Amino acid sequence: MADDDQNRSSAPNPVSSTVVTAPTTSRKSIHQSLGGGAVADVLLWKRWRIGAFVLVAATTMWLLFERCGYSLLSFSANVLLLLVTILFLWAKSASLLNRPLPPIPDLEVSDAVIEKVTCAARVWINRVLAVAHDITLKGDVKLFVQVVSGLWIVSYIGSIFNFLTLIYFVVLLSLIVPPLYHKYQDHIDDKLNVTHKVLSTQYKKIDEKILSKFSKSPSKEKKIQ
Repeated sequence: MADDDQNRSSAPNPVSSTVVTAPTTSRKSIHQSLGGGAVADVLLWKRWRIGAFVLVAATTMWLLFERCGYSLLSFSANVLLLLVTILFLWAKSASLLNRPLPPIPDLEVSDAVIEKVTCAARVWINRVLAVAHDITLKGDVKLFVQVVSGLWIVSYIGSIFNFLTLIYFVVLLSLIVPPLYHKYQDHIDDKLNVTHKVLSTQYKKIDEKILSKFSKSPSKEKKIQ
């Protein structure tokens, strides 16, 4: 009996020996996805004063241009006229009363800023040219359908809202959606995964029935020739 007990105690326990290790998936936070800088802090309302200022400024501009009937050109001219007049009177009074001049920084654009802007613009222009190349020369049917669908959606939205109202809605959504997604990220990700699976299955059906036939037709004609 003693030997049996020792054998049982020395035998490995299958339950305790098998340790289930769940795969660790590193998921980026919403703050990192937004860049992790000052813009992400504003969009997530971590800097709530700046976020409130952006919201109030956007609402004021929308009310002035859409409800009060101001035009962008006249409003900009009036603001610049008021600013130039104040700075001119300030400079003249400072020279007469021996006061300091207005604290205006050097109004110039550095070469580093121009290089960053040109590099970013070059990347976007090359992407647009690559898409145009794939559609016109390679005859990419899938990319053509995606571009046409996107342009149709933009045209439909533009027929409903004007440009200024659309920008105002984008500002509102950028200040509302990120904090809501940060709060309910798990639930939203589950719903998005289900929606993505459904759309993927539907897209595969359309691809197999329609798009694949268009993409294969040129190759068949070349083989016949």
